[in-house]
Amino acid sequence: MLNYSAMSLNRASNLRKEPNWLAAQLNEQSRWLLVKNSQTLFDSNSYVVTFLSFATVRNLDLSEAIFLGLDEQQTSHFALDVSQLDDALVTQLIGNAEFVDIRRYGVNVALEQGSMAALARGLCYWHATHCFCGRCGSKNMLVEAGHSRLCSNEQCKHQTFPRTDPAVIMVVTRTFADGIERCLLGRQAVWAPGMYSSLAGFVDPGESLEQAVAREVMEEAGIVVGNVRYIASQPWPFPSSIMLGFIAEAVTEDIHVDKDELDDAQWFSREEIKSFGNWHDEGTHLKLPRTDSISRYLIDHWCNLND
Repeated sequence: MLNYSAMSLNRASNLRKEPNWLAAQLNEQSRWLLVKNSQTLFDSNSYVVTFLSFATVRNLDLSEAIFLGLDEQQTSHFALDVSQLDDALVTQLIGNAEFVDIRRYGVNVALEQGSMAALARGLCYWHATHCFCGRCGSKNMLVEAGHSRLCSNEQCKHQTFPRTDPAVIMVVTRTFADGIERCLLGRQAVWAPGMYSSLAGFVDPGESLEQAVAREVMEEAGIVVGNVRYIASQPWPFPSSIMLGFIAEAVTEDIHVDKDELDDAQWFSREEIKSFGNWHDEGTHLKLPRTDSISRYLIDHWCNLND
């Protein structure tokens, strides 16, 4: 299973709208995940996500608490953004734990914990960037246990919901005249030296996913594609996307890179890709993307098709 996609909590979508039910979840058994500047609280000596007790956080302002869901024991889990709290107070709360970008630990984080942390991160980011109404500019209030915001202007009352931006990501393949099948990978100039990854881009309004795949490949590498096939998806709340993974077959093979989009793009055979290093390896040799990403999953999927 892909990282960040193993969410096991029951989101209790109907129950969380009931104020009395929600208030009852603020109890001694509840578990609390703190987020600070889009970083997650981890045990400082391991890859374990740290949940705090209600007793630890009960004196904080919990009006912005976000309900994440119920586990199998019916224990409620909450997220709380402490980015605006005094650093000394936060340090006192967390003890020996530390705030870390979850991607730093990647596949080392247990799937279910990583998925909870990703949900908390994504929701906290959305609230931090939607403090004001997009229609009238009035202050937005957190409602529905943190899964919506409501405009405070009585003449407006516009309600907004957390957004997820759909992005397509694709391995493009072609069998060349020499009989060898190759896939198209690209790199951006800001990436680690030598790292190549699947092409990707956001879906435009009024566009199907298949159309987005074809458009992005043409825009970035000048390649015409067809036979677009869906493979898998992955939540990617960094800050607010869902990645929709595809394999597409190239109709053309001459690459014309748009330098505003990519620094380079090349065709690689399976044997060439299997000789790549990993994204965190030092040096400038060719590298594959991070192992917790759907980009790596798609590349590995294609490389193993003939095994």
